[in-house]
Amino acid sequence: MSASAPSPPPAAREPVRHVEVVDDDAGQRIDNFLLRHLKNVPRSRVYRLLRKGEVRVNGKRAKPEYRVAAGDRVRIPPVRLEAERKPPRAPDSLIRTIRAAIVHEDAQLLVINKPAGIAVHGGSGEDFGVIEALRLDRPDETLELAHRLDRETSGCLLVARKRSSLRELHRLMREGLVEKHYLALLAGSWQLGRKRIDVPLAIRLQGGERVVKAEAGGKESATRFEPVQFFGKRATLMDVAIETGRTHQIRVHAAHAGHPVAGDPKYGDKEFNAAMRKRGLERMFLHAQTVSFEWGDGRDFAVSVPLDDALKGVLDRL
Repeated sequence: MSASAPSPPPAAREPVRHVEVVDDDAGQRIDNFLLRHLKNVPRSRVYRLLRKGEVRVNGKRAKPEYRVAAGDRVRIPPVRLEAERKPPRAPDSLIRTIRAAIVHEDAQLLVINKPAGIAVHGGSGEDFGVIEALRLDRPDETLELAHRLDRETSGCLLVARKRSSLRELHRLMREGLVEKHYLALLAGSWQLGRKRIDVPLAIRLQGGERVVKAEAGGKESATRFEPVQFFGKRATLMDVAIETGRTHQIRVHAAHAGHPVAGDPKYGDKEFNAAMRKRGLERMFLHAQTVSFEWGDGRDFAVSVPLDDALKGVLDRL
């Protein structure tokens, strides 16, 4: 009798774990906390565990946006893992791109000049983003995004290297003590001078797509606009400062003022975008140029990154 082929090893199943949150992890979102403790589990599976209520914090169900506190007791359920399955790895080209985009590094944080077209984190159809690439490149570090940029927005992105730095950056942002300035090319000739727009913003579903609306009843939002350079009646280069950090804030406030961002596929003007494509604009013209703040111990911090050659070329052609 011939010997039968050996059966594949059974899928492994982790036991239930109860993890107590230490001081250095306090303030972290529960989804990120779980991803650190379930390293080989796909992000989609982690969110499914949260949606089904299998993750408990102090005996209660936890939503993905919940931020853990020191002393919290987190129940991490058993997770069946595929045997012999290696976790996916970000392309080496992405890791090299992000490594080359680091413009500042100190003991507290990294500053990335994020290229347009790269998401800050995986999800929503993207397996990898800036933070995943950084963590693979620096496996011995604890790295966390201090804030986010839209995929098509380039420029300054802060990544905390310590939990204490992340907490301090979040505190500064909550208190409005972080100054962020963007360069944006807007449609038309801006005639409003220095203008602060504080229309509330709300996320809505429209045709199955998530959009942000400027409407009463939304979250408090404020953006300051100041002209930098006029290009006749065609367009205006603007310095834009945000006082709050809402989703798509600059794009929606600019469109609300009647001057949408050049190249914006969601809130922009199709005819204007087509005209800008003829002048070489292949992406949204929104760039996070500077970030500045004062650390809690009194040290000043400021970083600035210039427009890339592609955006400079558009301005030259205008």
